[in-house]
Amino acid sequence: MPETTAYIVAARRSALGRVGGLHRGRRIDALAAPVVVAALQDAGVAAAEVEDLVLGNATEGGNPARLIALAAGLSEAVAATTIDRQCGSSLEAIIAAHRAIALGDCEIAVAGGAESLSTAPWRIMRPRTLYQTPHFMRYEPAMTDAADEPQPFEASETLAHALGISRQEQDEWAFATHANAARAREERSFVGEIVPLRANAEEARDESAAAPDLDDISESVPFAPDGGTLTPANTSAMHDGAAFAVMVSEAVWQRLGQPPALRLLRTVSVGARPTEEAAAPITAARKLFERLNGSLHAGEIGVVELSESSAAQAIAFARSLKLDPARINPAGGAIVRGHPFGASGAVLVARLYTDMVRRSGDNPTRFGLAGQGAIGGLGVAVLFERV
Repeated sequence: MPETTAYIVAARRSALGRVGGLHRGRRIDALAAPVVVAALQDAGVAAAEVEDLVLGNATEGGNPARLIALAAGLSEAVAATTIDRQCGSSLEAIIAAHRAIALGDCEIAVAGGAESLSTAPWRIMRPRTLYQTPHFMRYEPAMTDAADEPQPFEASETLAHALGISRQEQDEWAFATHANAARAREERSFVGEIVPLRANAEEARDESAAAPDLDDISESVPFAPDGGTLTPANTSAMHDGAAFAVMVSEAVWQRLGQPPALRLLRTVSVGARPTEEAAAPITAARKLFERLNGSLHAGEIGVVELSESSAAQAIAFARSLKLDPARINPAGGAIVRGHPFGASGAVLVARLYTDMVRRSGDNPTRFGLAGQGAIGGLGVAVLFERV
């Protein structure tokens, strides 16, 4: 008899490091395997019990999921699959593992994402004639025709202009997300979430810039010189990192003693014009609530973890769905901690697990939402319930 859902009984992540920074010498398997091991230990699940590992990754090529499974000490009999939906890869990996468990195809899976931009292979375009020389790719592999495909900041710039989101609003959001992250660090909110890959303080915190004051943010130079509002200070930067969740069937959840967990309730993935990439998570979230047929409204979501590729995108998400901004990225977002491409969605899930389970307190949040945009005009939204 097929299952109907899957339970996330543990979720961990690495600290996120700048490209060429904290994780500069780590291959993707060395970066990811310790996170898998820690998540399994948290869940009380033996490595020998895992039946599948599903990985989201955007830059490695091949099937790094298999390398990670073996490096983490999983059985050679464990299946391993890598999914590339660019920035939405690891959320899609978690969705895929959920579907496998819901269909009864497996009972225990590890799903998430890893991105080692510091060590990922370089891509070189093949010469088209005998007289050309090879050259490095100028565009991301998932981009469409270069004449139509905007850079990510251009898509957010378009969204900001369309909704009338000012530079000042974006800078104030960036300042607030830094303040939220600083407060979360002081409250030790990331303890138990981040897996230090070595026993030192540097490995236990994200490698992000010191919290700037609002004047510093407002002095940042826009990417687009003529009327641009997006800057390095109010957008996210590329980072290395890994995050994984342990997902189990209801039978296994009961065997484990029904620990507090996240249950995946609904997912929506959408496509949009590549020039409207920044709005795709909004479209996905709207469609998700439409499919709920009024049984749950956006205002009932206690916490939202949004990819936050830019402050403009986050402001647009809150405004379009009529969400309290205080509920979005309460411990800071990617503007602070960085954006590890294919691992970003799993980082959101690890954050939700902390928000809703690990540090839930006496009045836990029942519903949480993860939202992620992806290059090429893609968006995904996933609704979770604490049980």
